[in-house]
Amino acid sequence: MFTKTFEQYRMGDSWRSRGRTITEADLVMFAAFSGDWYPLHTDREWAAQGPFGQRIAHGMLVLSVATGLMVMDPGIVLAFYGMDRVRFVAPTFIGDTISVELAIAALTPKPKGGLVAASSTIRKQSGDAVAISTLKILVAAADEIRR
Repeated sequence: MFTKTFEQYRMGDSWRSRGRTITEADLVMFAAFSGDWYPLHTDREWAAQGPFGQRIAHGMLVLSVATGLMVMDPGIVLAFYGMDRVRFVAPTFIGDTISVELAIAALTPKPKGGLVAASSTIRKQSGDAVAISTLKILVAAADEIRR
């Protein structure tokens, strides 16, 4: 999605990523990397007694995997600018396959390029949304591309 110069984006442009399945190894590695060993993610017996009846993926793991599913040209993407209104609207379970849908929501010119704001929906294989937000990426103008 983030492979075009700022001038090439249009309001309403949309894109959908490929899918990626969340594994038990993902939860364990993310817990080890982040230090987040909260039992809802890492303790099968504890999580079984909770509201979802099983372990769920860390919200930040879901966002991290989603970032990896987005196509970003390093000569065009200048910086990750942030995320607004992030909400986790449904659980992501071990074995769920997630993908990302983006739609351009706002375009703001900036020096050397512009800010692309996209409505982001992370969905699982059922089509249900698991996370929503507004993603903001700073992209280069055509005359500022680094190759």
